[in-house]
Amino acid sequence: MQTDDKDFAARAEANQRQLAEALKPQYDFIVCGSGSSGSVVARRLAENPSVSVLLLEAGGSDDVPSVMEAARWPENLGSERDWAFKTRPNPHLNGRSLVWAMGKVLGGSSSINVMVWARGHKNDWDYFAAETGDEGWSYERVLGIYRRIEDWQGAPDPIRRGTGGPVFVHPAPAQIPIMPAMLEGARSVGIPTYPDQNGALMEGDGGAAVANMRIRDGKRVSVFRSYVHPFLDRPNLTVLTGALVTKLILAGQRAVGVEVRFGGRLHRFDAEREIVLSLGAINTPKLLMQSGIGDEAELSRFGIRTRQHLPGVGRNLQEHILIGGCVWEYARPEQFTGSGSDVTLFWKSDARLDTPDLQFFAIDGSYNSAETARFSPPAASWTLLPGVVRTQSRGRLRLTGAGPDDPLDIDTQVLSDPADLKAALAGIALARDIGNSAALRPFVKREVMPGGMRGAELENFVREAVVPFWHQTCTAKMGRDAMSVVDGSLKVYGIDGLRIADGSVMPRVATGNTMAPCVVIGERAADLIRKAHGL
Repeated sequence: MQTDDKDFAARAEANQRQLAEALKPQYDFIVCGSGSSGSVVARRLAENPSVSVLLLEAGGSDDVPSVMEAARWPENLGSERDWAFKTRPNPHLNGRSLVWAMGKVLGGSSSINVMVWARGHKNDWDYFAAETGDEGWSYERVLGIYRRIEDWQGAPDPIRRGTGGPVFVHPAPAQIPIMPAMLEGARSVGIPTYPDQNGALMEGDGGAAVANMRIRDGKRVSVFRSYVHPFLDRPNLTVLTGALVTKLILAGQRAVGVEVRFGGRLHRFDAEREIVLSLGAINTPKLLMQSGIGDEAELSRFGIRTRQHLPGVGRNLQEHILIGGCVWEYARPEQFTGSGSDVTLFWKSDARLDTPDLQFFAIDGSYNSAETARFSPPAASWTLLPGVVRTQSRGRLRLTGAGPDDPLDIDTQVLSDPADLKAALAGIALARDIGNSAALRPFVKREVMPGGMRGAELENFVREAVVPFWHQTCTAKMGRDAMSVVDGSLKVYGIDGLRIADGSVMPRVATGNTMAPCVVIGERAADLIRKAHGL
């Protein structure tokens, strides 16, 4: 049965309308957030017809052109589908504030992102396993999950890729004429090229490849559409939009329900078995803290009764660093196609590192911060975007009040660790080596920026050029130390009936775009929950 036919759409809409009009006071499981982890958890639990699942989403429908049509993704930024978190002015970015996008819509950030599917490096997953003492997070085990869930459309690789699963992934089509030259430019500076971004490339020192994308026939394929949408006609899965979770309801040391603002008033929904928080690395710690789970000293500032002292809640905030960007003017205007990003590259800023810490994207067009717009890149330009994806800087989230409408104080601390600035400078140098290589000369009229800057001038360029990567993570990390919030099974320490499944549980940010690792986190959470309850 195709889930996009008219009969299914009508049946699903009628079913969800009926379920919303007859909301129950209690469900077996309540999943808060319909993003890249929450959609997975809700679907996997609802596969058992005897289990009732309530999926809560603060945003609205994803059935709008700016979400569905892949090329229109920028239209969602700053819209009603974006939480658009404003960060604290950062002295390491010359006092600049950033706006961090996060999806407020069915599908969460998988409905507003740039649709790149990056699995994370082998060493990331083995690190997660070491931190938790749980081999279920190891690369070998996670590779099995990827094989099970993927519907890979590229060159067969039965060891690393799967087919027939719910996650449609394909290599970006060769739309940009500069793409082969970009790969040759990488080879000319000693970076090997691979047939697949998510194959052997992510098990070693890095390399360059055509990007993996979640786009089908020009349409976005969000995690919600892959996992939840096919189940919208089922009686045991209720998906409620416009439903803001305002508080966890605790009975002693057990989470028994949630308070939800929906339809202009507050509702209470109880969970017979478990509550799963999948609100993302900003809203998950916010809800925990405002419900009394967090650093006791922090909570007491706002008169919040501490129900569980967990000082790591809101700490360890991590984000990749993206430099916008290294830009060249095309040799001829007709070389510009404006078709997006097709090539990605992972490499080390220092050969002594065990894992690539740099990620680049090649963009047809200019991509820069507001501050670096002074270079006036022409429309017919192309960009290499260097990114630091093994950042050492750590930020923190703090409450500004006890209410759900009080914003968080987001102190990113981006570039606060000198190692990140050093890596960013190395990334720019490598981007310039590639961009100015012989392979790319037929596409270059001039280098627009940064040009021959050195020393303090180039460092200042970096501070002005940093733009959000939108990979905020790690604020409720899994592990076994005093700053850990969840254990290896994603259970919140000291609180029964409560798990977290989203990017906040990463002990360190994964190498590359974070959608794919969040899907794996959702799959792992669902497996653990089903095993715990004999489902």
